[in-house]
Amino acid sequence: MPAVLYGCETWSLTSRKDRRLRVFDNRVLRRIFGPKMDEMTEEWRKIHNEELNGLYCSPNIVWVIKLGRMRWEGHVARMGERRSLYRVLVGKHEGKESVGRPRRRWEDNIKMDLQEVGYEGMGWLRIGTDGGHL
Repeated sequence: MPAVLYGCETWSLTSRKDRRLRVFDNRVLRRIFGPKMDEMTEEWRKIHNEELNGLYCSPNIVWVIKLGRMRWEGHVARMGERRSLYRVLVGKHEGKESVGRPRRRWEDNIKMDLQEVGYEGMGWLRIGTDGGHL
């Protein structure tokens, strides 16, 4: 798991990448737990996703990524405006924008993650600077 999640705090996940990570996670778990004997037909079969979740009581890979991203956001917010990493992640890019729908940014993902866990307080940048924790 650590090798797969290296640097995940800065990833911006799209729904396609989200799905592919879940498929990968389930594939690895199926490989670990192996097939299961069906009592009715007495044949070997693949383990279903619900059964995998019951056997492996750890949060799925996407939740681990989102929690790491929110933890990293707290670190970046506490750094302050003078640090270069803070300015890079928060700053607006200058120059021409490409044609089409804008790419999802890290900041957008943080806002979506906070909405998903039910946080409706102040802006995400002020969370770390006023002493609040995620």
